[in-house]
Amino acid sequence: MSVGRRRLKLLGILMMVNFFIYVIVEVSKSSGQEKNSKRNVILPDSRFWKKYTPHKAYWNKQQQKLERLYNPVLAFLSNMTVEERLSSNGSFSNYCEADPFVASELDGFPNLPDRFKDFFHYLRCRNYSLLMDQPNKCKHKPFLLLAIKSLIPHFDRRQAIRESWGKEMKSGDMTVVRVFLLGLTPPEDHYPDLSDMLKFESETHQDILLWNYRDTFFNLTLKEVLFLKWVSSTCPDAQFIFKGDDDVFVNTHQILDYLKSLTKEKAKDLFIGDVIKDAGPHRDKKLKYYIPESIYEGSYPPYAGGGGFLYSGDLALRLTNISDQVLLYPIDDVYIGMCLQKLGLAPEKHKGFKTFDIEEKQRNNICSYTNLMLVHSRKPQEMIKIWTNLQNPHLSC
Repeated sequence: MSVGRRRLKLLGILMMVNFFIYVIVEVSKSSGQEKNSKRNVILPDSRFWKKYTPHKAYWNKQQQKLERLYNPVLAFLSNMTVEERLSSNGSFSNYCEADPFVASELDGFPNLPDRFKDFFHYLRCRNYSLLMDQPNKCKHKPFLLLAIKSLIPHFDRRQAIRESWGKEMKSGDMTVVRVFLLGLTPPEDHYPDLSDMLKFESETHQDILLWNYRDTFFNLTLKEVLFLKWVSSTCPDAQFIFKGDDDVFVNTHQILDYLKSLTKEKAKDLFIGDVIKDAGPHRDKKLKYYIPESIYEGSYPPYAGGGGFLYSGDLALRLTNISDQVLLYPIDDVYIGMCLQKLGLAPEKHKGFKTFDIEEKQRNNICSYTNLMLVHSRKPQEMIKIWTNLQNPHLSC
């Protein structure tokens, strides 16, 4: 039997299965529907099958196209692999030429701020090389991997973290390791050339991951995806990952105690932080998180504030795979919420994460930090001071 005839036969079988499912649904609906006091059938007020409605906003439209490309039935009918279909549609993740069509497809593109133009011109590009790598970082299968987002000029923040909550350590069978995640400083930021200093820092501490892309606010999502790829290839055996900014204070011992208390089932899908629900894009042009209506419509899924969150290594590998099916979005913590939703999961709120700080009157009380996992934000000197005081054996709270 030819390949074409086999496909037609399989298509016929799929159609018959769908027909039988429809019959079963209709029969169960007529026999099992709720009835009112007059024994009349109460008809549903919505359709069983959800009608497809195309979006108007650019990101939503592009995401719908991507979802159709990943549809397994359509892939079967077209006799092409997912990668072939993505490549032929200009959606493959290694497509790194400026998109020539975005200016005509995105309403009001000429009037958008430059950060939006740059982001959407290279929306599909994820093929950036590592300029500084740490290939042996995870050779001892870390229990906890600390991954800290930083910028090249933030030497003082990185050093304060190394001397405080980001210390690499081994306690019993638990190993804690650390990496800092960096991209290249954009020329418009007008920083002096710090490449030699960064090279020395990397050789000294062996904890710098530097990618060949522009480290901007919108590209934090790209940093997220590139880090997940690195975990998948270089650190797949990490049991847990903390990922956060370089201006937060983290009570690492509190995190370790929490992780040790988890059941195996709980640990597998772990993703905790300071969760934001029922949120949507900001429409005020003056705000850092401004997103025009022409770019995104609808609400956001639940997401953990990007100041820091804690998740399992197992989930990190699943996020790596699913991220190929979610277009990059200009806000990184929202993007991870989208990826979790695609996996059928949601982040869990934990009271130990204080991304909006604690009460002012409690900031200088060291006992306020004993049961917390994360506080945002703290200066380098404050990180070291808090950490030192927490290590005091005579501390009584």
